[in-house]
Amino acid sequence: MTEPDPMKGVIPYLAMDGRAADACDFYIRAFAAEDAGRMPRPDGEPGLMHAQVSINGGMLMLTDHMGDGPVPSANFGHLQLVVSDGREWWDRAVAAGCTVIMPYERQFWGDDWGLLQDAFGIKWAILQDDRQSRGPDHADRAEVVA
Repeated sequence: MTEPDPMKGVIPYLAMDGRAADACDFYIRAFAAEDAGRMPRPDGEPGLMHAQVSINGGMLMLTDHMGDGPVPSANFGHLQLVVSDGREWWDRAVAAGCTVIMPYERQFWGDDWGLLQDAFGIKWAILQDDRQSRGPDHADRAEVVA
């Protein structure tokens, strides 16, 4: 089976206001990210022009803001990790220093889910799909109505 290409689909690209390298290092500890490359600023100033890490099979890109004007806000909702071992991901992120916003627990729709915030103000949700822990034929799974 071929692994999915982490450079397809929508790739979040976060402006980190001079803390992109710190964020990459933190995501390695908190979310078992793999460092996929870092490019220093071309003007020789501190910071990174571009960085990327792979988390759970997908890519996350980061930059230190280099343009004129205010730094873009990172208040956009949250990044969601759908994993088969949610408790392990949750415990690792909390141990690395994430703050619990909503506890990781069984939700009314049937999945285990919780919301964290990292040291950079980015919110992360950890979701373990009920089908991953109980099987696809679980009869009392809540139906999602669009």
